[in-house]
Amino acid sequence: MKIAIANDVAMAAEALRRVIASTSEHQVIWIARSGSEAVAMCADNRPDLILMDLNMPGLDGVEATRQIMAATPCAILVVTGAPQDNVGQVFRALGAGALDVTATPILAGKGGGDSALLAKVKTIGKLVKASRQDAQAQTAGTERGGEVRHLLAIGASTGGPLAVSQILAGWIAPPGTAIVVVQHIDANFAGHFAKWLGEQLWLPVKVVDDGDMLEAGCVQIAKTNDHLTLSAHQRLHYAQEPRDYPYRPSVDVFFECVARNWPGDATGILLTGMGRDGAQGLLSMRAAGKHTIAQDQASSAVYGMPRAAADLGAAQQILSLDQIARLLRGRSGSKLA
Repeated sequence: MKIAIANDVAMAAEALRRVIASTSEHQVIWIARSGSEAVAMCADNRPDLILMDLNMPGLDGVEATRQIMAATPCAILVVTGAPQDNVGQVFRALGAGALDVTATPILAGKGGGDSALLAKVKTIGKLVKASRQDAQAQTAGTERGGEVRHLLAIGASTGGPLAVSQILAGWIAPPGTAIVVVQHIDANFAGHFAKWLGEQLWLPVKVVDDGDMLEAGCVQIAKTNDHLTLSAHQRLHYAQEPRDYPYRPSVDVFFECVARNWPGDATGILLTGMGRDGAQGLLSMRAAGKHTIAQDQASSAVYGMPRAAADLGAAQQILSLDQIARLLRGRSGSKLA
């Protein structure tokens, strides 16, 4: 498992790192020295498990657990000195979403602190693996390009990678749902973005090759500096035209294709970004009877593209990232509208 440590005491954090490093089954991917740092690092690089201390400066382990479980949920094990002396905090952390509690090995004294921690980690590892298998089983019927009945088209620019991961994290797409993401990103980084996003989601993520079909149960990412298009036969292609368009790949180009060529149900979501790309395309989708959503100002890193959509009346709903995520998770059928 990928394991992270949140502990402000250097000696304790190093002791935890050494315990985890003593087995080849796990790796420590980051160490945070405060609760707020743990929240930020989890958003950037979500682990399978966090070893969370309770008493840290500023944001304590309880509130850090609460914020992580709300934004980028993952397994959390409370590892703190003398947990029996902090029963109130322990139960608040468990109530916030932590799975279990154990003593910090370096402070546990003689009696197998290391083995007790590894035993807890092993148990949680089984739970994490079982959760992934359940998710894979639920999406197995659609991962290999089953009939697409609903198209979820997402466009984003500045701040987009985190926004996309936040709305899709923990979501299992309804059967027959295809997801296509057009993110303003250089072609040299598109593959890295797809790999990173795949580590954040339960859904499989892949970059689009020219001529690919829409795939249900899969997140498909535009990978070139050319524009992603959708044909009337559900095939994805790349086009250089319009050559003078400043945004590449263009959200407008793809949304316009959806409005023109996709006959079924569709939802367009326009997220954070500079400029106006995607606004006119979202308006075309709405005019074609598709469901349209724009991110709100408060949750946007840059309120340019969503603002342009709101000004045009292109969005039927203007929602925060959390509200968009809840909307997706609350739909069990093929229609998201």
